[in-house]
Amino acid sequence: MSVGESKPMSLPKEIARLLGPDAHELDVPRSRRVFVNRNLRMDEIDLVGFDMDYTLAIYNQASIERLSIECTLRKMVEKHRYSSAILGLDYDPAWAIRGLVVDRRQGNLLKMDRYGHVGRVYHGRRPVAKPERHALYRGEQRIRLSSSRYAWIDTLFALPEAVMYTRLIDYFEDQKQPLRFTRLWQDIRECIDEAHRDESMKTIIKANPGAYLVRDPELAPTLHKYRSSGKRLFLLTNSLWDYTDHVMRFLLDNALSAYPSWRSYFDIIVVAAQKPAFFTERAPFSEIDASGHPLRQFREGQLLRGRIYECGNLYDLERMAGAGGDHVLYIGDHIYGDMLRSKKSSNWRTAMIIQELESEIQMQDRRAAEIARLEELERRLPTLDSEINYAQLVLKSLARLSDSASGEPKIDPRQVETAKRAAKANLDHLRAELRDTLDEYGTLHQEIDRAFNPYWGPLFKEGPENSRFGEQVEDYACVYTSRVSNFLSYSPLQYFRGPRDHMPHEFA
Repeated sequence: MSVGESKPMSLPKEIARLLGPDAHELDVPRSRRVFVNRNLRMDEIDLVGFDMDYTLAIYNQASIERLSIECTLRKMVEKHRYSSAILGLDYDPAWAIRGLVVDRRQGNLLKMDRYGHVGRVYHGRRPVAKPERHALYRGEQRIRLSSSRYAWIDTLFALPEAVMYTRLIDYFEDQKQPLRFTRLWQDIRECIDEAHRDESMKTIIKANPGAYLVRDPELAPTLHKYRSSGKRLFLLTNSLWDYTDHVMRFLLDNALSAYPSWRSYFDIIVVAAQKPAFFTERAPFSEIDASGHPLRQFREGQLLRGRIYECGNLYDLERMAGAGGDHVLYIGDHIYGDMLRSKKSSNWRTAMIIQELESEIQMQDRRAAEIARLEELERRLPTLDSEINYAQLVLKSLARLSDSASGEPKIDPRQVETAKRAAKANLDHLRAELRDTLDEYGTLHQEIDRAFNPYWGPLFKEGPENSRFGEQVEDYACVYTSRVSNFLSYSPLQYFRGPRDHMPHEFA
């Protein structure tokens, strides 16, 4: 078991057979486990909250991206008078990953490591060469994602925006058409937001949810398990009531006989929450009925089971729910809207759902031998550097000794020359080994990167460092996993133990 990975509980097979299928042997693949950044004691959690989209509701990513692209492009043609030719272009969903940065001024897509170093850049689909990349991003101040120049692609929802942006840059530049990169990005963002606001996409999803949503048979048992342990559950989503109701009915209705509807799983239901403002501002709660009509402004009292609330804020939720701080666990998918803001505005504990984690781990397992070899080469490189430095020092010392040998009768010049030749041969050997090691390292690194994503490499790494996305997961998520139902494999009172932090000097 790797450091930071929480191993699910397991039962001996003979006992599991006696207990029957409900014993759930829990021999869970690594891709379905929970990974721990900081200690999390579930026995101290009273209230467990869930986002909906990409958290409780896992989407068929290829289908939802195609739909998002189609709806956005149609609006760009209709609203902004783009050529209808853009509707027939090929848009590769595999092109973008989370954690990329859009440079709206230059029309570039970047991937950064945890220190803000820009590792790779594409203009459209053209890779930007190292000299140009350095000229653009090495001399500047640290890239500030809060700047209007940059857009941070930190959700699965945002991936189609990056795909369309890069493809349309290529198209317009190939056509020699004048192009303002900032305006193109603005038009894409405006049209994709409108496709969500005017229900263009949601109407299609509601009409055929099975084509876009993954109905996880283990989701309902997971929620039931937490309720049975005495924990209260709440739903906190930015989606409006009508869409929330359609999605949650598809996911949970008729899943377990003990729950007459999806609403029965939750003690508190809050829709249209307006995160991240929910965590920082003091908008009041309001109550609506099952048809979405307002009932009354909600200011005092309790948030009652069976009721539906809109808007609201963290402070009133904690007060009226009678639980707060580190007794609340919030599970979401959005680095900024769910993890960062809840962390900075409260002491809520956080669990991040990273849908791509399953494929990342599966690829990591398939490439385990190559990754192990890469790490071996990484360890060898600093040793070679030290050995070369020492060999150079020895050779210089012998050269000085050779210069003084003629005046020193105790020194045999022939022995010095023999030692110099041996030292030079050793230095040449070490330099050749360094070149070979660097060549093998570079080739192997590229092969592993292409296996994860042919353009951007692994989600959580950029070069030898954690990617910017990986750093934020580490900083803001107490635990992370690929789907909510992975918690079914763990006790509701589980002590998720984080790895011990180390500094370089602590390693032998």
